[in-house]
Amino acid sequence: MKVVGLTGGIGSGKTTVAKMFIALGVPVYIADDEARRLTNSSLIIKRKLTDLLGIKVYKNGVLNRKYVADIIFKDKDLLNKVNKIIHPIVSLHFKRWMKNQEGIYCIKEAAILFENDGYKKCDLTILVIAPVKERISRVLNRDGSTKKAIETRIKNQWNDDKKCKLTDIIIENIDLIKTKEKVREIHLFLSKI
Repeated sequence: MKVVGLTGGIGSGKTTVAKMFIALGVPVYIADDEARRLTNSSLIIKRKLTDLLGIKVYKNGVLNRKYVADIIFKDKDLLNKVNKIIHPIVSLHFKRWMKNQEGIYCIKEAAILFENDGYKKCDLTILVIAPVKERISRVLNRDGSTKKAIETRIKNQWNDDKKCKLTDIIIENIDLIKTKEKVREIHLFLSKI
């Protein structure tokens, strides 16, 4: 089974695109969702995050996401250390998940596919892009985050120009009808290779 990496910056619409692939019957692994789940269930992750960031990291056994985000998105070194704790376990989980899937290809949706070299483990990559103003607007409406917090997260991800140089397929996600058509085209292409 081929692995197709799907990524895009915060607010680009990568999850919307992932849902379009799911609607076409493609197995999709949402790495960020699994990472959230694993940070609350993996004793190894819990211990390592607590050792790194202190006891406030977990509140009643559940990751204190706001506390962690406030710390790590202001300190790239800490962000990298947190990623090195979580991502290897997510990668192992993905490999196990993939063994139970059927089809010609599956999608691995991950926010930092390029930043952590995850794209090198994919047969093909898809990058979802959108104008930064649009991305900020989407996240403001979705999360209730502040504009400053969103801009800080954007600065901690690679910019689209850098990602475009490494990706195989780009989806410009501004018009949902056009995005859906592009996803169908990509699906037909991937189903034949």
